Amino acid sequence: MPYAQWHYPFENQEKWKRNFPANFIAEGGDQTRGWFYTLHAIATMVFDSVAFKNVVSNGLVLDREGNKMSKSKGNVVDPFDTIAEYGADATRWYMMANANPWDNLKFDTGGILEARNKLFGTLFNTYNFFALYANLDGFRMDESNVMPYDKRTELDRWVISKLYSLVNDYRAAMDDYDVTKACRAIEEFVDEHLSNWYVRLSRRRFWKGELNDDKTAAYQTLFECLMVTGQLMASVAPFFSDWLYRNLTAPVKEAAKANNTPLRHDSVHLTDLVAADASKIDKALERRMDHAQRICSLALSIRKKEKLRVRLPLQKILLPVLDEAFITEVEGVKNLILSEINAKQLEYITDASGLLKKGAKANFKTLGAKLGKDMKDAAAMIAGFSNEQINALESAGEMPVTVNGNAYILTPDDLIVTTEDLPGWKVASEGALTVALDVTLTPELLAEGTARDLVNRIQNIRKDKDFNVTDRVTVTLEKHAAILDAVARFHDYIKAEVLATDLVLSDAVDGEKVELDDEVMVGIEVVVS
Repeated sequence: MPYAQWHYPFENQEKWKRNFPANFIAEGGDQTRGWFYTLHAIATMVFDSVAFKNVVSNGLVLDREGNKMSKSKGNVVDPFDTIAEYGADATRWYMMANANPWDNLKFDTGGILEARNKLFGTLFNTYNFFALYANLDGFRMDESNVMPYDKRTELDRWVISKLYSLVNDYRAAMDDYDVTKACRAIEEFVDEHLSNWYVRLSRRRFWKGELNDDKTAAYQTLFECLMVTGQLMASVAPFFSDWLYRNLTAPVKEAAKANNTPLRHDSVHLTDLVAADASKIDKALERRMDHAQRICSLALSIRKKEKLRVRLPLQKILLPVLDEAFITEVEGVKNLILSEINAKQLEYITDASGLLKKGAKANFKTLGAKLGKDMKDAAAMIAGFSNEQINALESAGEMPVTVNGNAYILTPDDLIVTTEDLPGWKVASEGALTVALDVTLTPELLAEGTARDLVNRIQNIRKDKDFNVTDRVTVTLEKHAAILDAVARFHDYIKAEVLATDLVLSDAVDGEKVELDDEVMVGIEVVVS
């Protein structure tokens, strides 16, 4: 390279000229003098040119403990055995995404398994979800008749915006030969945005009702996300991406033939890589949804810590904020936040100092190198910061301080901020964002939570019995004291959610015993009406 690969100068001279100098070369770091330099030296002396334009200097593949692989040590991993067990795509993705090419890689098959489950497993399940309901509804993607984006829900437009922001980031990273950054961007989109947010929050749209405009928009949006994600993955995961593409386009080809429209290619590798489309990117919408994701993450962490199951509704979320623009943005996703956290109300406090007591500790990890010998005195200063000082730093993004006559600039990352809980509330913080959750439980909230638990258990029974998603059922519940109030208050809600034509209480139930919580077991019988 770039001579011998074309057998230059003995043949292929025109082909060599078209490809010289090479775009990039990759080799181990030990080849800096023996290979990289030699190629440049030859090109300079013979052609007055460089031999290649970019270089990737590969690190070494080490064992999981960081030792060099050696037959004598018995720590060599057979790549063919690994590929046979975990698959070529998962192995390749793990090696590309786990460490930058120029860093050494501590090879661990557990990392391949994690990549296979987290990325490929998530995409596989997302496609299966899409295919299941699309087939039930008879949905076929007609790319010549796509619903305009401005007619779709905010959630649809958000995930499309994130998708094409991903396209931008992916293309920039790959143009810079930074495949690790590109792979990690895809992982983040699939896991955090597509699966754990868009699909999860859109499930009811796929489950409920006929194939109306809203459901069609959901199908078209999810189809586009799967299709584009598969294209982006194709260079690193060629087999899975082609499987995904062929499955997605099989019905599309049928529709294209029927409508006499152009057919798609037979393979994802024959398609042009999707281009970035600025018209589909809405950064303001992305910021609003980012607020929603962060707020929900903090609130759900409180629930987990306090062992408050998500199906148990809570009365109120409190958001202490200092920025009026933040309130405007959160209002745009308020209903989504309330639904996701399962809370009734969301309120703002623009002056948090009177209600939340904040404290701060020095983050030695970030401040150690910055402050040096002044670290100890700076830590004492930070520990004495008031609410107003902490809020000012979080709001401005930086704060000048003087320690022993030396000037420094503090950032929010330099502080570990803690908050004291309000009476009847629990608080969690992340940087400048604080969420307070009302954890007081009323009888009505407890009853609604039990009703939601009953719905979940009945749906699980339906699934275990392989009922069709459209089957109407009759539900008989054991007359247990723990559920009487829930059934009385939410009788119609339970029926509607599980497609029950009848919901009755009985002293004796032939069905299975189902656990509602650690202390309550209830008999439930579900039969097709």
